[in-house]
Amino acid sequence: MASSNDSIKKTIIVALSLCLVCSIFVAAAAVGLKPIQNTNKDLDRKRNILSAASMLEPGKSVDEIFKSVETRIVNLQTGQFATQEELQTAGINVATFDQQAAAKDPSLSVSLKGNDPAGIKRRSNFSAVYLVKSGDNIDRIILPVHGYGLWSTMYGFMALKNDFNTVIGFGFYDQAETPGLGGEVDNPNWKALWKGKKVYDDQGEAVIQLAKGGVDSSDPKAMYKVDGLSGATLTSRGVTHLVQYWLGQEGFGPFLSQLRSEGVQ
Repeated sequence: MASSNDSIKKTIIVALSLCLVCSIFVAAAAVGLKPIQNTNKDLDRKRNILSAASMLEPGKSVDEIFKSVETRIVNLQTGQFATQEELQTAGINVATFDQQAAAKDPSLSVSLKGNDPAGIKRRSNFSAVYLVKSGDNIDRIILPVHGYGLWSTMYGFMALKNDFNTVIGFGFYDQAETPGLGGEVDNPNWKALWKGKKVYDDQGEAVIQLAKGGVDSSDPKAMYKVDGLSGATLTSRGVTHLVQYWLGQEGFGPFLSQLRSEGVQ
């Protein structure tokens, strides 16, 4: 006869007790590691901003270099820096502003039904931008951009010179495109092709785009084109759509136009 210790009841009790203890340890670990995870996430954000702006320096920490970067909030509806009153009304803290979360809040965002080339569905009314100044003048500006590729929403940063038209650098920090194809948006050689490209044509339209195949240097519009991603037509199209959207009239276009004409206050 089997002993009472081998009963199904005791087996279930032991299994449940073990699960409970393990869940307590996992929950405690998650809570304990949360501050570290948040710190690492913030450090990664800063690193990607500095990388796009070509500001990373060997021997210097990310936090040390990032002290020269000023974070501001732009009201995309007005095309101007958000006032303190606007920030207070919207409940926005500049240091902790989460644009992705704001885009999900109907009171802080707009639906893009029928006008959504980047495939983002909703756009936050506000966006953080990152300024690097020389005295009172902007030396470079870094803009967050995002949009849908083939499989994923791609999140990145584009840095522009103080003409607010010439690209310093561009790259994605979060994407899940096909490795070896669309995933080549992470290839340093491809990202380097963006440097020196122009965003706006003479009419002020955001025309920068990925070419089909390589860029023909004899093309009079070559300054507005970057080599497409080989074998990744939909990802390439997604990149074109998202940069044109965010640098266009529905994104940072009016804001950058104001900076070009009036300068920063």
